[in-house]
Amino acid sequence: MSTTSVLCFLLCFISQQCMFTSAAGGSWALLQENVGIAAMHMQLLNNDRVIMFDRTDFGPSNLSLPNGNCRNDPNDRTLKVDCTAHSIEYDVLSNTFRALTVQTDVWCSSGAVMANGSLIQTGGFNDGEKRIRIFTPCNNKCDWVEVPNGLAAARWYASDQILPDGRMIIVGGRRQFNYEFYPKNTAPGLFSLPFLLETNDRGVENNLYPFVHLNVDGNLFIFANNRAILLDYVKNVVVKTYPTIPGAEARSYPSSGSLVLLPLKNIQAPNVQAEVLICGGGANGSYTQSLRKKFLPALDTCARIIITDSNPEWVIETMPLRRVMGDMILLPDGSVLIINGAASGSAGWEQGRNPVLSPVIYRPNNPIGSRFEVQNPTTIPRMYHSTAGLVRDGRVLVAGSNPHVYYKFTGVLFPTELRLEAFSPDYLNAQFDNIRPTIVAPVNQVILYYSQNQNVRFSCTGAVIQNQVEVVLVAPPFVTHSFSQNQRLLVLGNNKMTVLSNNLYNVEATMPPSRILAPSGFYLMYVIHQGIPSQGIWINLKQR
Repeated sequence: MSTTSVLCFLLCFISQQCMFTSAAGGSWALLQENVGIAAMHMQLLNNDRVIMFDRTDFGPSNLSLPNGNCRNDPNDRTLKVDCTAHSIEYDVLSNTFRALTVQTDVWCSSGAVMANGSLIQTGGFNDGEKRIRIFTPCNNKCDWVEVPNGLAAARWYASDQILPDGRMIIVGGRRQFNYEFYPKNTAPGLFSLPFLLETNDRGVENNLYPFVHLNVDGNLFIFANNRAILLDYVKNVVVKTYPTIPGAEARSYPSSGSLVLLPLKNIQAPNVQAEVLICGGGANGSYTQSLRKKFLPALDTCARIIITDSNPEWVIETMPLRRVMGDMILLPDGSVLIINGAASGSAGWEQGRNPVLSPVIYRPNNPIGSRFEVQNPTTIPRMYHSTAGLVRDGRVLVAGSNPHVYYKFTGVLFPTELRLEAFSPDYLNAQFDNIRPTIVAPVNQVILYYSQNQNVRFSCTGAVIQNQVEVVLVAPPFVTHSFSQNQRLLVLGNNKMTVLSNNLYNVEATMPPSRILAPSGFYLMYVIHQGIPSQGIWINLKQR
């Protein structure tokens, strides 16, 4: 056994997270030893740059702003003149980063990418709670632009979702039982949402960062605490109330399970099925008990529900590893990566214990009982305020972890983490290179239209099995606090394949038929062959 294998074995043994009965796979690479900030928030943009940022009111970071470009904030509670950065732009292709400037506090905020590719970031804490911040992709000269009083209500721990009409809806936040839109059509534009008040437990606000997804009927699926509704946000009417999740444990922040909308298939059909998966979270009482230094075991269950069924029911599955504060990332092959977090405790300052070092792959199409595969572990605990996000080549960037009010590197169980890693799923192994497709056409950044039949040309050195080729679109999410906002994967229809020449093929794929299924904007397109994805290309999906 190699030194690395021995180290991984010992780390697993100490954290009691090894499950040797499941398959292990995937690999890890350290990309940066120090990016200067703890990445609490993360978003991939269509120029292959990743925006990361932390809170601004904990004192200096480990990255200086260029040319003495200090942040002067008279409202900051810690450091009113701050010459360090609290946001960076990471260039995936060159593995480099640069400092960005945010002027007000972005702590526990939310965001989404609009149709034009700009990241719209909403809310935060203190003087940042009503701010809109805009970051537009560029070549190394742009920075955050801030809009004072861009929000009608203070938004701290809110969730954002892009809508079919191109607007963004901002839902909830601490003690905000309402929603609003950006940009606004009316003033002040606040709409009451009693569901968020009903799920607001006394003493523990288990309705923060509500899980919000655009359903295939155009309504919003909203999950908070242990309950879910389907909201017609246009009429402000709840059109469906889902069963309470079995066990009645809260799954949203600070219990901090993670929820994902599973891949959408047969999207040309008149009735598309939509299903959500929620995994992990804190046990009942975990938040209050962790304040007393008693760390309850995290949940080891996942629950699935078909939200488009007339009489939907939750189906419970058992994970191989307990997990709270995990992230769930849709991979191009349609599987779900469950990564980061702890095996006991809760979200909050110093309130988690027993880091879960091993990711898990969940394969939603496998029979129940054979869906989980434990992956090779990292050596870096990723606790409270960790993030993870897919990039174009199929890797997953992993960053953050700072369960402290300030940056602390010594004398604590889990030091503030400034290292940036990449997890490579098994599909990137060199052994699959002979069946891995390479997209030849269209070119990166192509504009495509709804319902368009698009020829996708790809090469492959090995033999291609026609009925095992598909084309998918992935919407990269805004990731924070165990929720990947606006994450979406669509399996495109048609997939009629022809052989063009030796090792060169064409597959015809039909774009989504409507903005309800796929809001306009930038998506990653992948060709999948025998479960092995190509490198992605950016496409810009538009209405003619």
